[in-house]
Amino acid sequence: MPERQHFPLLDQIDTPADVRGLEIGQLSELAAEVRSFLIQTVGKTGGHLAAGLGTVELTLALHYVLNTPEDRLVWDVGHQTYPHKIVTGRKDRMATIRQKGGLCGFPSRDESPYDTFGVGHSSTSISAALGMAIAAKQSGSDRKVVAVIGDGAMTAGMAFEALNHAGDLGTNLLVVLNDNEMSISPNVGGMSNYLARILSGRLYSTVREGSKKVLGVMPSMWELARRAEEHVKGMVIPGTLFEELGFNYIGPVDGHDVSTLIATLRNLLALEGPQFLHVVTKKGKGYAPAEQNPCDFHGVSAFDTMTGRTQSSSSGPTYTQVFGDWLCDAAANDSRVIGITPAMREGSGLVEFSKRFPERYFDVGIAEQHCLTLAAGLACEGRKPVVAIYSTFLQRAYDQLIHDVALQNLSVLFAIDRAGIVGPDGPTHAGSFDLSYLRCIPNIVLMAPSNENECRQMLSTGLAIDGPAAVRYPRGIGTGVQVESTMETLPVGKAQLIRNGRKVALLGFGSAVAAADVAGQVLDATVVNMRFIKPLDAELLLRIAATHDLIVTVEDNAVLGGAGSAVTECLASHGVATPTLTLGLPDRFLSHGSRPEILAECGLDSDGIIATVHRWAKSNLVKVGQSK
Repeated sequence: MPERQHFPLLDQIDTPADVRGLEIGQLSELAAEVRSFLIQTVGKTGGHLAAGLGTVELTLALHYVLNTPEDRLVWDVGHQTYPHKIVTGRKDRMATIRQKGGLCGFPSRDESPYDTFGVGHSSTSISAALGMAIAAKQSGSDRKVVAVIGDGAMTAGMAFEALNHAGDLGTNLLVVLNDNEMSISPNVGGMSNYLARILSGRLYSTVREGSKKVLGVMPSMWELARRAEEHVKGMVIPGTLFEELGFNYIGPVDGHDVSTLIATLRNLLALEGPQFLHVVTKKGKGYAPAEQNPCDFHGVSAFDTMTGRTQSSSSGPTYTQVFGDWLCDAAANDSRVIGITPAMREGSGLVEFSKRFPERYFDVGIAEQHCLTLAAGLACEGRKPVVAIYSTFLQRAYDQLIHDVALQNLSVLFAIDRAGIVGPDGPTHAGSFDLSYLRCIPNIVLMAPSNENECRQMLSTGLAIDGPAAVRYPRGIGTGVQVESTMETLPVGKAQLIRNGRKVALLGFGSAVAAADVAGQVLDATVVNMRFIKPLDAELLLRIAATHDLIVTVEDNAVLGGAGSAVTECLASHGVATPTLTLGLPDRFLSHGSRPEILAECGLDSDGIIATVHRWAKSNLVKVGQSK
């Protein structure tokens, strides 16, 4: 194994206090070392890369100016925080990031006092930081509070709700907008940096506030002066919206110019009231493959740092790819089909669809609530909207799901990706609850495929249903079956009997069917692919309950309120008392790790299912096992 690269400055950095001990002129060198260390580390472990490469200088400048962790630094989403982790005492553990027992891929309050707020979902930073700023004011503390939010996160309504509230309160708060979509030419960048220094400075602020007092007694003169100031700033600064919300807007500033960042941050933090700093960075900065393809290097598996090529072991299409191919075929067959996603084009498999059917493709940004109600409006007019969304992100639009779609019984199909355990991304991204929160909603048909081909069949089934339907499928590759390019549908509410056995019946839902099938062969158990969580195949379920000593349900979802609960409710409503064990995710948030590791931890792999049945059999004096 090659020796770890030597980093003269970074090797001396254990906490932000060490960063503050450097001269400003040394920070550019430190930034280069952090960037190299980040590329080296993520190249071995995989993880989020491009966003972090773009925030290196911003991270160093913030920790240089702030007295963290006493001053509160709140990050948004968390993809951009790897440099933050590196300089806050965790660089020696970066090789464990997103691995079981290792560092979390996102900020976590349990992991470090420098992680002031746990994140994973977008657009929460300003609200959380405002809460902290209010608390600081009420306690008489002069601590500084800074929220760092990305330009993508600014597409969410929650961010503007927080801005509107903060501007109305006038609380001391600095919001830093990390804009990595704009590019600044040298001339414009130089002028912008110069203006930022002037407009954030104490002299300008003093003159501005003094003018308010002097001209305030002459309203017409003050209004003229105010408008003149806005027009002058508006010629070079795109900040009118934030000014109207009550913020003092400064920027755009080159986010890779450390000295300008430090000077501007110091000036702004000395001012009273809400401040807004617009910083422009380059996603993937300093690593050519990531600069050229920032989307490909947003989240990566391990890769060759010299070439940028990932180490792929894929042996077939993923569920996401199956969905993307199906949607293209569905759109080709039916001009009413429309694809909608909340800023997850690549992650949800919509790249090809967006190219082939651009007039029927809508990326609404990080705005899940709008996404669902938009789909509802389209369905009202006879369109066939398909919402491609991660399970964890669908949670953010629960009211719209109930009120705008299900209550009106509108034909919206939900293609729910990343259902169940997602692995390295951990609890913020795990789709642990969708079966529980969906099956209690009237009118909805809820399906979970056991393999990739069945996923395609269920998507076709959902599209044909008159009313809301949802297909939830896991991340990555399933069983590797051959996927047929047909639009075949399945009979709604009918399960599939996989094998007949004795005494024990294993009812598998979705991705859990494969493990149940393996366990069933060892236990000589009946195995059923339930397919539908709602409606259940009650007829088959009651027949099995009458002929078996034990029913075991297996699902990759929270055991509370999930598919197993639906089975026990069905049996109870029919007065059936057959013993039933419900296996699923436990009543706690599960940490990150590989998907097989977490499933084994929860007893949801084949060995876990077998062990559970044997424990029950032993305690009930029932013999189970391989038939002869």
